[in-house]
Amino acid sequence: MKSKKYVEDLRTKSAAELNEELVAAKKELFNLRFQNATNQLDNTSRIHEVRKNIARISTLIAQSAKTAD
Repeated sequence: MKSKKYVEDLRTKSAAELNEELVAAKKELFNLRFQNATNQLDNTSRIHEVRKNIARISTLIAQSAKTAD
């Protein structure tokens, strides 16, 4: 249910805000990967969550671009 709330929040954002959110998620994923490589990451499942969020954001960006055409 948490992901549904997250997607609903994303749907209310503009395309520029979605792009900012995507950049922030990619930066977070990079940092998580770096922490994992140096054995500093405690919660490795966070990588999976962030990857899913990136996919959700990308999907919404593609959907909004498709409806704009």
